[in-house]
Amino acid sequence: MSFVPTELPAWKELQEIYDSYGKDFSSKDAFSKDADRYEKFSKTFTNFDGSKILFDYSKNLIDEKIVAKLIELAKQANVEKLRDQMFAGDKINTTENRAVYHVALRNRANKPMYVDGVNVAPEVDSVLQHMKEFSEKVRSGEWKGYTGKEITDIVNIGIGGSDLGPVMVTEALKPYAHPRISVHFVSNVDGTHIAETLKPLNPETTLILVASKTFTTAETVANATSAKNWFLKTAKDESHIAKHFAALSTNAEEVSKFGIDTANMFGFESWVGGRYSVWSAIGLSVVLYIGYENFDNFLKGAEAVDRHFVETPLEENIPLLAGLISVWYNNFHKAQTRLVAPFDQYFHRFPAYLQQLSMESNGKSVNKANVFTNYETGVILFGEPTTNAQHSFFQLVHQGTKLIPSDFLLAAQSHNPIENNKHQRMLASNFFAQAEALMQGKNEDQVKAEGTTGGLVPHKTFSGDRPTTSILAQKFTPAALGALIAYYEHLTFTEGAIWNINSFDQWGVELGKVLAKVIVSELEDETPVKTHDSSTRGLINQFKNWA
Repeated sequence: MSFVPTELPAWKELQEIYDSYGKDFSSKDAFSKDADRYEKFSKTFTNFDGSKILFDYSKNLIDEKIVAKLIELAKQANVEKLRDQMFAGDKINTTENRAVYHVALRNRANKPMYVDGVNVAPEVDSVLQHMKEFSEKVRSGEWKGYTGKEITDIVNIGIGGSDLGPVMVTEALKPYAHPRISVHFVSNVDGTHIAETLKPLNPETTLILVASKTFTTAETVANATSAKNWFLKTAKDESHIAKHFAALSTNAEEVSKFGIDTANMFGFESWVGGRYSVWSAIGLSVVLYIGYENFDNFLKGAEAVDRHFVETPLEENIPLLAGLISVWYNNFHKAQTRLVAPFDQYFHRFPAYLQQLSMESNGKSVNKANVFTNYETGVILFGEPTTNAQHSFFQLVHQGTKLIPSDFLLAAQSHNPIENNKHQRMLASNFFAQAEALMQGKNEDQVKAEGTTGGLVPHKTFSGDRPTTSILAQKFTPAALGALIAYYEHLTFTEGAIWNINSFDQWGVELGKVLAKVIVSELEDETPVKTHDSSTRGLINQFKNWA
């Protein structure tokens, strides 16, 4: 279906609502007028294991009329139809003519799921069983390096989704780690990254995973080659590579040419996008670190959200409502950003992971009719774990001139309840207080009542009505993390569906890579370049002069 969202009746009606009262909507006033507001705008998700996650949208700049109209917009934009097409394995990645089927990777019910008439469930399960067998050998110590020593360190070499997903998940689930095994990640082609990562490691006890679907990704192959050379300086014999390298790839020819035993190759299909690949063989480092059972629970948590997204009516559909609220801010309030602030140190890479999910998916300016949009699309997502963030950029969130909708995440139960859980109570107090302060603000009378006078009064005044969504889990378990990632995936899907863009390609990523391939050959030649624009030419020649 081709449509322009701004021409849909519900969009126009939402604009009228915004113009009439939406732009001046006060959530703090709404609470004073409606005692049931929290109950109306909060939803509780129950995971497959019975654990719960609470999503509180009540501090957002919404009311029942706005939400009803947003749901009407979703219906007019055929979000449900596109969702069902994705879960049916249809090729909704229109520019690459591919299915978008990462949901099949967490199909732990093993129900038939088809792409091009082929049930992919058996192959997905086969790869998972391969990952399970391999990981259990490594974790138990049965798998040994070429000198007979157990593996103590895993190095994952990838970039983009092949790095961000495993990095984030292993950090978030560190409490579940194997006591003997450490994981390390290399993504940057800057030689410092691979050099500093390998420097303290012992080649005899290191297992290196090379994560590249095609095994031709330039940065990954460069880092993998350097890792192989580092290993062979000690091991000498190339036959030992089989005990210390594995490939997360589908290109058996290139994997074999590199020297990796294809028995140590873990594949995934073309319908797995990079930013959705942590559910696939790309998650092998996660399995090695936390164990297959925990990884299975991670998948099942996502599967439970998938089921909710497909089966729950729009009015109660948690990720869909979140996506619609994001559209409300982006396209009507003209908010260009979203803050994701986890109140959990283990989640310190979670915002970076979501940056790729959100901005690579919806950073598009051409719609599915191949026409440039005349409306805003992708949201700029950023974040850091709090309480650190409160002492860096929260000033802008509280008193800046920009509207910054924010997501706050907290687990009620800490993995480290030290000092009789005092730290967690302090953390939680900030979680609750920041959201309340952003909504309530502080007016001039309150500032003056505190004894402030003169020109200092406006500096201590806070407008309030800064929107937040509070996400409270019982505990950040593998199942809870899987659920939260799937929640943000479907939120992002909903945004893209409303904007009628293809959320599943990334042509913008490719342009710089193509140009870099040309320039790298020029850098290997000592003569000055005479091509390019004058700025690029001048920079290249100066680099050559100084290098």
